[in-house]
Amino acid sequence: MKTFEKRISIKSWAEEDRPREKLLSKGRHHLSEAELLAIILGSGNESESAVELSRRVLKSCGNHLDKLGKLEVSDLTRFHGIGPAKAVGIVAALELGRRRRGFRSGVATRIKASADVYKVMQPLLEDLPHEEFWMMSLNRANRIISNRRISSGGLSGTVADPRMIYKSALEQLATSVIFSHNHPSGNTKPSNADIQLTKKLVVAGEILEIAVLDHVIVSDNGFFSFADEGMI
Repeated sequence: MKTFEKRISIKSWAEEDRPREKLLSKGRHHLSEAELLAIILGSGNESESAVELSRRVLKSCGNHLDKLGKLEVSDLTRFHGIGPAKAVGIVAALELGRRRRGFRSGVATRIKASADVYKVMQPLLEDLPHEEFWMMSLNRANRIISNRRISSGGLSGTVADPRMIYKSALEQLATSVIFSHNHPSGNTKPSNADIQLTKKLVVAGEILEIAVLDHVIVSDNGFFSFADEGMI
């Protein structure tokens, strides 16, 4: 005869131990990271509560939310009790938080230095396992008109077509642009392909009278600025 072990659910806990009720009664700032993650999970598995499972997931990341944000659905579903639906929910929640930081840092921003570019781009690129190429379109006051992803590629690199890039800049009536892309490896040093692409974009910009102010490489270990290094 087949038997089923009872799954440990948050609903079976004492009310004061339930993350949802704790959030409602005390506020979100009183919850630990494990409790917040447990709310997304909703339930654990046969031997763990949602909070216990969340603690195990966080422990696997060294209790670093940045590392948690880099996990893919396939990584999360390796934990017993986390199926595709729960994994998608976690990834979506973390992505919303990442986009919120990126939106907040980029609103009406005036770019005065490469550090300003990094401040805007780091939240958008920090957790990505692949390379992405972005372009900021700026007005005459060096304020951001738009910040758009131009292309997305694998770990080996991303392809950017100058014709498509400047089409977007012209539509935005930009007077100048700044390019950014990430190195998931953490290395900030530009590759030969990065250097050649930058030179090509600068020449194309000169023809269209759109100044290329900088090209910033973003990584978890900092950034590299072509302008700061005298390469533009």
